[in-house]
Amino acid sequence: MTSFRFVHAADLHLDTPFAGVAQPAPHVAAALRDASLAAWDALVELTLAEHAAFLLLAGDIYDGADRGVRAQLRFLKGLRRLSDAGVRVFIVHGNHDPLDRRSAVVDYPANAKLFPAGDVESVPVTIDGEQIAIVHGISYDRTDTKENLALHFHRAPGNGLQVGLLHANVGANAEHGAYAPCTLGDLEAADLDYWALGHVHKRAVLRENDPWVVYPGDTQGRSPKPSERGEKGALVVDVSGSKVTNVRFAALDVARFVACGIDIADATDLSQVQTRLIETLARLRDEHAGRHLLVRATLEGRGPVAPELHRQGAIADMLVEARNELATSRPFLWVESIVDRSRSIVDLDTLRERTDLSGELVRLADRVRGDSTALAAFIAERSRLLDQGAVGTALRRLAQEEDADLFADEAGDILDDALALALDRLEQAGGQ
Repeated sequence: MTSFRFVHAADLHLDTPFAGVAQPAPHVAAALRDASLAAWDALVELTLAEHAAFLLLAGDIYDGADRGVRAQLRFLKGLRRLSDAGVRVFIVHGNHDPLDRRSAVVDYPANAKLFPAGDVESVPVTIDGEQIAIVHGISYDRTDTKENLALHFHRAPGNGLQVGLLHANVGANAEHGAYAPCTLGDLEAADLDYWALGHVHKRAVLRENDPWVVYPGDTQGRSPKPSERGEKGALVVDVSGSKVTNVRFAALDVARFVACGIDIADATDLSQVQTRLIETLARLRDEHAGRHLLVRATLEGRGPVAPELHRQGAIADMLVEARNELATSRPFLWVESIVDRSRSIVDLDTLRERTDLSGELVRLADRVRGDSTALAAFIAERSRLLDQGAVGTALRRLAQEEDADLFADEAGDILDDALALALDRLEQAGGQ
């Protein structure tokens, strides 16, 4: 039986804008502008280093309808390197880069197969005259593709591994748009051996064997939201005959979004909190050596220092100090934000049962948090009241956020902060 390997990647989002990163330092901004392109270069290097028979790209090569010329030229350069090495590349386009949108580069090298929209096409792969695989694929013809494209896939006659290359939402993943929605049962019914999926940015193996159903995640994180955090890259798949024998992850990201928590429960002053923050950041730098880091630090727990953290300007000053202390780090470590979720030593459950103003305030916050319309109205009003300055600008940007998950995370944090500050002041005044 012939043994070989291939590489499976998706969601390159070349030249992507980064969301949720407010006014980074110039050297950070420059690195972010190039990060998705550098991750593509790393993917090409990985494919060559692994002596892969082929590379699968499961959609969203580009970030949007207006595909940047820089991104297209960089992509073409990588394809030519792979072509020179005799590596096949199979490409489908997804909801971010459907085929109905203009492209400045259409003359791909012969090794690159771009699957059309409309019907699944099946392409055999041979090594030294022996057929080792058949790759089946289909692209989106438009962004709003809601058809179950998995139903078009079927096993073809012939030897070797049979792969389905598809950009789709399997199992109604709520974190991503319902494009080409399908179920695991739909994929199983096609009788293929490996499903090379794209669209979901968090790496996941939905099924092992008969068939393998795998999301590699995106190649470069794009924002502080949970699905974009942590190491990003591609999968290297080993095959013997028509069976997958091993699937392993290879990190490719240049800049990595991470989150950390700092417990303030037994801290007695702000200097202790700042020391813990810097120590935590240093640990993260060691854990992710060789990567640029964008860190969201959350202060959490209940303790006597919480009222000091809630004072106007305290968190902003801590953020400036942390950035200054780490300014010379290379690769960079940029503290994207410090989120204050610390609380004074109060019992929210007890407050909910009280009939005074503090109790009513907690219950009101609970209702707003559970109502997306009320939460949006809260953010809109907050941005109106803080119309001037960077905070007001950030809130207005959040009020226009189209990503429901990112909005809920950010808005919930702002609501929690407002509740904590109000409770501190009310409780200090006697809760009346």
